[in-house]
Amino acid sequence: MFSLSYVFPAPAVVSLPVAGSDARFPVRRIYCVGRNYLEHIRELGNDEKEPPIFFTKPRDAIVQDGASIPYASVTQNLHYELELAVALQSGGYNIPEDQALSHVFGYAVALDMTRRDLQKQLSAKGSPWDVGKGFDHSAPCAAIHPASSVGHPASGLIRLSVNGEVKQNSDLKQMIWNVPQIIAHLSRLFDLQAGDLILTGTPAGVGPVQPGDVMVGEIDSLGTLTIRIGEPCA
Repeated sequence: MFSLSYVFPAPAVVSLPVAGSDARFPVRRIYCVGRNYLEHIRELGNDEKEPPIFFTKPRDAIVQDGASIPYASVTQNLHYELELAVALQSGGYNIPEDQALSHVFGYAVALDMTRRDLQKQLSAKGSPWDVGKGFDHSAPCAAIHPASSVGHPASGLIRLSVNGEVKQNSDLKQMIWNVPQIIAHLSRLFDLQAGDLILTGTPAGVGPVQPGDVMVGEIDSLGTLTIRIGEPCA
């Protein structure tokens, strides 16, 4: 029988737990939506008339719930951004908005960690955000809750606390683009597939964290995500 031979061991499959199941969700790609809550656009001084933008993170930026992550390198301003994550079970090109939710497997609480100082420098130059957004440990995500159990949340609490102090406190209904609209638009840009995660944007209240800080994010019906910030990598 023919078997593949690699020049070094292949990377491990990146996956997330599924609530209420022993099965895991294998992650293929991570898409992120920027500027999708009006108050967050205003707090960063961006043009609120501009449509949300899209960027990506590498799948091995995933961090499991309860983990401690090192303070990111080459930044003096590491920010949290709490987000609703959408996990796809299927996909394709040019998905109609009224069919978009049929491609959703479930939802989770996630964080889009950001090197804010680098992101601002890149934005000022008109450069891509990769090093400001797509760095190691930048995509913490809790267990995925199947839509068959929790439905398709279009409203409900989204809140983040740092060391017990509430920093972000909003409602999913404040999203400018809702989940079906995001999926439909993304599918015009990419061939969406099973295993894709979509982080749908963050509400107002983003801010910095320091080593020793503990972040707890929660979204109605989806539980919590707890992440501790450790010391910088040596």
